[in-house]
Order: sequence, then structure tokens, then C-alpha cells
Amino acid sequence: MSTEQPAKFFVNAGLVSNPVDIYHLLRPLLRQTVAYRYLRGREIVSHGTGWVERIVADRPDVSSFFTPLSICLSVASWEHLEFETRPDQLITYVLVQGDERVVLEFVPPPVGEGEEMIQEPLPFQATPGYIQMELGAGDDATAEGEGPPPGETGGEAGAES
Repeated sequence: MSTEQPAKFFVNAGLVSNPVDIYHLLRPLLRQTVAYRYLRGREIVSHGTGWVERIVADRPDVSSFFTPLSICLSVASWEHLEFETRPDQLITYVLVQGDERVVLEFVPPPVGEGEEMIQEPLPFQATPGYIQMELGAGDDATAEGEGPPPGETGGEAGAES
């Protein structure tokens, strides 16, 4: 007989503290635009909209940060994650550490009548004299600590899947 606790079962809402579960719940936010609110107690300290650039699973030396240009989510920065499905079928994520919380919500692009809402990257406005490039993530990024925690399989190629 095993002494391990059985896996929890969540449907549309829950509170998770297992780093593997937190990582898997946050993965859909990768390369998406999100609105964020940083709260200390009940007071909103800061808020904005940013682009989720990285999700780091097993690097406790990497911090989470939130800026309009780039967001890095480090699983090790948080005690637990609360999530809830809204009526529009999008998820609200609340990352908690002590009395501090960061609320993340997907920012859907504006849609016309009859159009279906899809998740897509925030468009980059190129300025004259600059070239826009997207650098692909190689398999070597997993060795740097990104991707699922040890013992988990990511199911997709690339470190930030």
C-alpha cells in the first residue's frame, strides 16, 4: 500500500500548491497578453498589462517579475495558485505569497460580431530603422531549468511549452 496522497481532482476552479500543478496550470499563459494586478493585503499596489515571456518550473534562483514588456513566472516564487473559470470560459489566476497576491487575467483581442475569440500574441509595432525578430527556444533551455519539474514530461518540444 502506497503512502503517497492521491492526486487531487479539479474542474474549472481550485487551489493548488504542488509546483508541477502550478506549472501546468500556468502554461496556457505562455506568449499571451495578460492583465495583472499586484495586491498587498486588500490594497492594489500596481497593475498593468504585459506579455508572458517565460514560465520557469525548477529554478528557485529565478524570480517572477511583471512589466508591460515582459512577464516571467517562476513557480518557486509562490506558495500556491488559485484559479477560477469565468462565465466567458477564460481563467483568472491568483498567485499567492503570504499577504501578497498577483491576479492574472487573459486579455482577449477585440472581436467583431460573429467572430470567435482566439488567443494570440500582442502585436509588435515596428518603428523605422528597427527589424522585428522572434527567436525560437532551443531544446537546451530545458537544461537551464525551464519546463516541467524533474520527472515530468512536457509533451511538447521546446522549453517554454
